Amino acid sequence: MDGTQTYRGDVCRITASNLTIKGVRGRPKIDAGGKNADGKGTWVITGNDVTVDNVEMFGSAVSDRNGAAIRVEGNNFTLRNSFLHDNENGVLTGASPTSRLVMEFNEFGHNGNGDGYSHNVYVGQVASLVFRHNYSHDAHIGHNLKSRAQINMVAYNRFSSLNKGETGSTAAGKPSYEIDISNGGNAYIIGNVIQQPAEHSNSNMLAYGLEAPGKPGDKLYVINNTFINDAHAGTFVLIGDKVTAAALLQNNFFSGKGNITNQQRATQVTNYQGTEADFVNRAVYDLHPNDNRRVINAGAEPPKLESGISLVPTRQYKHVAAGEPRPVIGALDVGAYQTVIVQESKKPWYNILKN
Repeated sequence: MDGTQTYRGDVCRITASNLTIKGVRGRPKIDAGGKNADGKGTWVITGNDVTVDNVEMFGSAVSDRNGAAIRVEGNNFTLRNSFLHDNENGVLTGASPTSRLVMEFNEFGHNGNGDGYSHNVYVGQVASLVFRHNYSHDAHIGHNLKSRAQINMVAYNRFSSLNKGETGSTAAGKPSYEIDISNGGNAYIIGNVIQQPAEHSNSNMLAYGLEAPGKPGDKLYVINNTFINDAHAGTFVLIGDKVTAAALLQNNFFSGKGNITNQQRATQVTNYQGTEADFVNRAVYDLHPNDNRRVINAGAEPPKLESGISLVPTRQYKHVAAGEPRPVIGALDVGAYQTVIVQESKKPWYNILKN
């Protein structure tokens, strides 16, 4: 598809498997234009092993108010380098116990029809979701990410929304949860920026297992994230009361008011709760830590898991919808960003070097 063009009403069912759809010469714009495929959305993908790369999609709306820019009904889907905004759902997937999904380097903004049941991204009961280096923001009443996958790797993303007076790539939204891992399972939440705006539809930020029956072996790992609560109250990590395993919360930076978690048996290691004054420049999302010995080099090495999955953050989010290596310097800092320390005789003992 040609990135110099806008495709209005370009709706279709995609049945082919092992297919890549990619925008070239820029990012093509696909405007649903009041049309839909099968009453479900703009592109309904029933083929397996499909990749969509470098497209902008908006305007998806259907009669039951559950339309999606991309409706995934086949197995194994990848979305990258794309911008999905102002749809009833950005991505909406079906359920398949063998399907594996990857979404990386995408922006999702202001999706949702306002009923709280439609979202920027809604993943059904699939085998696994890898969600990394994305910018998901301003969901319209719904969640910035909702997933029922059995395994969720959510790493190095930014989940945020505009506060009053701010401008962005979409209109402001009033999201519910920033991340909702509804069914529990194994969830790895690593190196994310997770912000709740002052105006929101739910005072809690990361939800886990609220709709789960409580399955043995399910585990939540929340490692080296930076949480920012611009509201006056709330819970940073809300865990369903039927979840039996203790969550691990380690090396997280919790900024603002609120309870860290409602799970009394959660394991908490070297976390820090502070204020926006602890960041280099909160207003522009430079969330490298200021000179704070409870943050810089204060993190503990995450445990090694029998599964072989590493909990050690190796990258960090870079705006917009990108990433960069996390510097390997001394011990881990608390939070989503590592500070580079430079000792110079004629300058203060440290400088924050921006990448």
